[in-house]
Amino acid sequence: MRISTVTMFEQSTASMNRQQSDLMRVSQQIASGRRVVNPSDDPQAASRAVGVDQAKAVTEQYSDSRVSARNSLAQTESIINSVSDAITSAKGLLIQASSDTLTNENRESIASELKGVYETMLGQANATDGSGRYLFGGYNDSEPPFAKDAAGSVQYKGDSNAREQRVDATRLMPIADNGETIFKSVPSGAGYVAEAKKDNGELNQGNVTFRGPQVNDVKDAKDFRITFTSESLFRIETYDNDSNSWTPGPTDQAYSGGDSSQQITVGGMSITLEGTPAAGDEILVAKSGGDVRGADLFRTMEEAIRVLENPADDATKKADQRNTLNTAMRDLDNSLDNVLTVRASAGARLNELDVIDAVSSNRTLNYEQTLSDLVDLDYAEAISEYSLRQVGMQAAQKAFVDIKGLSLFNYM
Repeated sequence: MRISTVTMFEQSTASMNRQQSDLMRVSQQIASGRRVVNPSDDPQAASRAVGVDQAKAVTEQYSDSRVSARNSLAQTESIINSVSDAITSAKGLLIQASSDTLTNENRESIASELKGVYETMLGQANATDGSGRYLFGGYNDSEPPFAKDAAGSVQYKGDSNAREQRVDATRLMPIADNGETIFKSVPSGAGYVAEAKKDNGELNQGNVTFRGPQVNDVKDAKDFRITFTSESLFRIETYDNDSNSWTPGPTDQAYSGGDSSQQITVGGMSITLEGTPAAGDEILVAKSGGDVRGADLFRTMEEAIRVLENPADDATKKADQRNTLNTAMRDLDNSLDNVLTVRASAGARLNELDVIDAVSSNRTLNYEQTLSDLVDLDYAEAISEYSLRQVGMQAAQKAFVDIKGLSLFNYM
């Protein structure tokens, strides 16, 4: 077998290149701190690492989304807290205005203060977030959700949806409640409210006042309307929720109010009336926020301001004032309960974000641990291999030098 000098040189060079390549690979791993520097180092681990890294990036995106959601919910909760304080203040003013010792001038002064509370509520209802979007307009957040019409009454211009944001892979969270939920709703357990006003919105012309209503039997309670056909007769109509229509009673009933009071019972409801009516006057008893009588915090405030601004200088106006204030105080109680419920809901969602953050943090740690197991370097093992590769490189170089120096002529 003939081995040429060229063959020896080629084999020695290839051996040194191989040893040098292995040494450089280990050196690169130590410098980068990663076992898998190139996909070819461990194709399976590299493929799995790409999937884990993408999942980690998605988790970080959701974390950024939760920061935005938390800011919006925190602002919503703060505003709702201010609204609840305003309602409490308004209720206190109405209690003060209900005192018989106050003069018309005193009540007008209270009306002025109540106007300030009303404007504060309107400002809070049209609050914006940091980016200029209106918080309580639902997805119609480019314009104020509440605006006054030609008659000076506040109308809701937003939509009935709550803006939502995905805060985790399986959680789409409402981050801002719409204005209807806060200012034009009542809790499901809200009670019945009486109102002395005609169906067409006109004020009663008599001086009948009411106390109540009282719920005697919840199961048999229903909306009803008392319509006076004369000073001594009234007709009762009950509301049918199935057909959305009023059903009149079979006959008119006698009314003997005047200076004495008379209790009227319909189903599981009762109300006490006193005073002299005029033909066509009506007393409505309906569930707050129901089909017959919807809830509206701004309407309640507007009615209270109206009766306090106008002097009650006759029996009809005094009855209107008393009835309106009684109705307004019940409406404010229901509105306060509703606002506190919405605030509790916002607080619960803030707590949920904290829980999701904790779960996400653990998930991120798991991803990082998995990535470390797949691609990170064991330095002790790498340094040991580096030393071994150095020895191999030196041995290949030494062998090349020895083989290069061999010559048959040395033995001749």
